[in-house]
Amino acid sequence: MRKRSAALCGAAVVMAGTFTAVPAEASAPGTGTTTRQTAKLTWKSCATEDHPTLQCASLKVPLDHRRPHGEKITLALSRVPHTARTFQGPLLVNPGGPGGSGLTLAGFVASSLPQKVAAQYDVIGFDPRGVGASKPALDCKPGRFAPVRPDSLPATPAIERANLARARSFAAVCGKKYAHLLPYIDTTGAVRDMDEIRQALGAKKINYFGYSYGTYLGAVYAKFFPERVRRLVLDSVVDPTDVWYEANLNQDVAFNDRHRAFLAWVAKHDTTYRLGTDPEKIEATWYAMRTALAKKPAGGTVGASELEDTFIPGGYYNGYWPNLAEAFAGYVNDKDPEPLVEAYEDFGAVDASGDNGYSVYTSVQCRDADWPRDWRQWRNDNWAVYEKAPFMTWNNAWYNAPCAFWPTDSLRPVNVANGKLPPVLLFQATGDAATPYEGGVTVHRLLARSSLVVEEGGGNHGITLSGNACLDRHLAAYLTDGTVPRGHGEADAVCEALPDPKPAAAGTASAKAASAPSNGSALHGLLGFRH
Repeated sequence: MRKRSAALCGAAVVMAGTFTAVPAEASAPGTGTTTRQTAKLTWKSCATEDHPTLQCASLKVPLDHRRPHGEKITLALSRVPHTARTFQGPLLVNPGGPGGSGLTLAGFVASSLPQKVAAQYDVIGFDPRGVGASKPALDCKPGRFAPVRPDSLPATPAIERANLARARSFAAVCGKKYAHLLPYIDTTGAVRDMDEIRQALGAKKINYFGYSYGTYLGAVYAKFFPERVRRLVLDSVVDPTDVWYEANLNQDVAFNDRHRAFLAWVAKHDTTYRLGTDPEKIEATWYAMRTALAKKPAGGTVGASELEDTFIPGGYYNGYWPNLAEAFAGYVNDKDPEPLVEAYEDFGAVDASGDNGYSVYTSVQCRDADWPRDWRQWRNDNWAVYEKAPFMTWNNAWYNAPCAFWPTDSLRPVNVANGKLPPVLLFQATGDAATPYEGGVTVHRLLARSSLVVEEGGGNHGITLSGNACLDRHLAAYLTDGTVPRGHGEADAVCEALPDPKPAAAGTASAKAASAPSNGSALHGLLGFRH
């Protein structure tokens, strides 16, 4: 992954002239819909302690949008209603995945934006088809990730056969359990659901804010319905030109870089973790730990695959680094497996909602695009990547391997190139591992009136509303009145990344006490992993 210099642009702020603070369509929410659909939304309080004004509703939509009067499924929606006299319409939010639940994200976004901005929108969360509280919700094989799984590294034919059997079995179980649903669990179906939500809300246009896979979802919506997009924010941008097989291979290289950044941070804090000052030697120690765990799992729970599951989240968010370093050091220096087991339970273990998320993830990704059906290609490609990027390559390969055996036909990826949109705002960190930097540049090129804000030196995935005031100023300005930066280089504006976290203070019981932006931790708890 290529790094970019801070001198990416000479940015000037411009106004998106096609917008006004109170557009006609936003001021008249009862227009542009049918009575049948509008009547379906009945909002009821589903308040939480953190989000006391949160409301919930459900909406029936066609399973097959080509047959609008056929079988229906139910989408779960959430809302934080606007409170200002100026109403800018609905702001749909999505946390990514595919498979991420968006219900709580509505409350997070509404409470994290400046109050004057959030008050002008109905912030709308939703569980896409198959997800969470939407019905039916998919769960192909509960407990699929229960420890201890086979070693992800297929160092012997027997290990490879064991992992292949798991992948085939998962695909077969999904195909049998959800035969009539799987042909409709894909991005295009979710996009058409979004337009049903728009109609049910009574809006001629929507505003949209998506993270991670949610950026692809938003870009595809904009391609299908450009005239129905008012404002569009995409944070941590998926490269739509390599969905999804190539995207995962590219992730492997980027996550390896990010894991090495974590190890360099550990080296920098040798006085705390006592693992040495040489990142390469610390890396060797980490892989020695992996080898040991493959033979004897920590606490009978954390084997080699579970170790990878535990440390992969550190590639998404550096706020987890103190916890991970403490677990690493405890195992190596003190021969204590407990911190490692605790870290696995915090970051790597998969619960029932994770089983659901994975079922939808595979269903969407395997359906969205062609995947190689010849395992020999997977084997050759992943060994080639592993040689330069061993950290996540085979773990990621087995995570996606059901797509080699998926029981549905595949669709073509959507060409999201679009010259019909109003100004669009993109956010991208230069060191993002889950959606590498080039994806943001590619979408900036494909969306004719987009502006790209770069977090220079940042490595986190999901960067707005996460503690970086510079990024959040651009977001707030855009949502207030359509203001976007316009520069002359690859990026239209550059924000410096936040500093990496500090280790836990001496004497604290856990690295959880280490300083990290609270919003960052909250956001990444909602975004989850593997997006």
